[in-house]
Amino acid sequence: MRLALEEARGCLRTGDVPVGAVVVDDATGAVLGSGRNAREADADPTAHAEVLALRAAGAGRGEWRLAGCSLVVTLEPCTMCAGALVLARVDRLVLGAWDPAAGAAGSLRDVVRDRRLNHRVEVVGDVLAGECAQLLREFFTEHRR
Repeated sequence: MRLALEEARGCLRTGDVPVGAVVVDDATGAVLGSGRNAREADADPTAHAEVLALRAAGAGRGEWRLAGCSLVVTLEPCTMCAGALVLARVDRLVLGAWDPAAGAAGSLRDVVRDRRLNHRVEVVGDVLAGECAQLLREFFTEHRR
């Protein structure tokens, strides 16, 4: 989660919402990919931290299936990102702060554990939640000024 927080802090230079993510190989602990929100920087509505980390991990691994991997992210994923986790066959989602307004891993929706889908993701929440939430609070306080 510390690596994901480092990624999130990188968003402050571009004006993107500070969310960071890393994909970790569960067997070795190696970081396979990382990402930070880049919607503003890249003018890309799909440039969420999770999607960018999954893309990097898939490219590095040479395959789209990320079984045996965990995605660690500072904020609960939205519906798009939760769907990407399911499609990538990620085993585990480790998240910092919950997002009751848009979260799709247990807050507003629970896409990652929907039994109607062909894959379900284990969810581990509240990892460094206070630090993750504080970074977001500070960003939005400054952003609204």
